[in-house]
Amino acid sequence: MEAHLKQEIIFTRLPEIKPNEIIAHMSDPRVAEHMPLLTFEWDEAAVAKFVATKEGYWSRDGLGHWAILVNNTYVGWGGFQKEGDEWDYGLVLKSDTFGVGAQISKKAFEFAVADKRIPFVTFLLPPSRKNLGALKRIGASFVGEIEYDGAEFRKYRLETRC
Repeated sequence: MEAHLKQEIIFTRLPEIKPNEIIAHMSDPRVAEHMPLLTFEWDEAAVAKFVATKEGYWSRDGLGHWAILVNNTYVGWGGFQKEGDEWDYGLVLKSDTFGVGAQISKKAFEFAVADKRIPFVTFLLPPSRKNLGALKRIGASFVGEIEYDGAEFRKYRLETRC
């Protein structure tokens, strides 16, 4: 998808996506390259567990990760997941749609600014992510290096309240 064209971005729920689409997405080695926690093979059982877990966050917190459609085509998943007292933002796009990440994130951050529950968002990025210019451009600040589920990450924070 060409990032410079006007894209209709829709946030929907993961159960709306066919499992084979998620399997193909999450089995792409270009996607897995920056996901140190992705240590298993995706099949229908893995998708069912993944979707159930993400839907559980919606039940618990009233918010969670969305399936993301651009022009009615599934391009990935992401959104806000509560980790302790913080809302962590994640975005996992299909490799052929990496270019629309900025537009998707802009819409997600507009949602966060409008949602009183989210005074700031955090980002956990693996050390393999070298291009961090977008985080600086949006005003995110480096918090520190942390371990999460046995993997090392760089943690950033973006204030959503002035």
